[in-house]
Amino acid sequence: MVQYAPMRQPATDAAFQKLARSRFRSRFQLSAEDKRYVADKGMDTIRRHAEDFIRTRLAPANPPNDGRQTPMRGHPVFKAQHATATCCRSCLYRWWKVPKGTDIPPERQSRIVDFLMAWIERQIRSVR
Repeated sequence: MVQYAPMRQPATDAAFQKLARSRFRSRFQLSAEDKRYVADKGMDTIRRHAEDFIRTRLAPANPPNDGRQTPMRGHPVFKAQHATATCCRSCLYRWWKVPKGTDIPPERQSRIVDFLMAWIERQIRSVR
């Protein structure tokens, strides 16, 4: 099993607190079906999916269909992207000040994926 460096906990906690104040962002939750999917596939596979989604749908300077490239459902990572405001370049800029019109470098992509995985892990641990 591959070990990944986690995001710094205080930064992650502050970001989740910021997102919790948004009615739109806070309404996203993993369903029981999503949680089963994560359990069946494993976190390493979910991480690879997240890495692929971020690299292909979000990281390019001008991604195709920007603003509409992330479905609202269909994969736990999609829900995580909406919950964490990492679903499109506009949300990335508005919430996290990631500049539009430039490629997102690999190290920043990794931090986005870490954040998505932290959200998914919190959802898996939640009782809801």
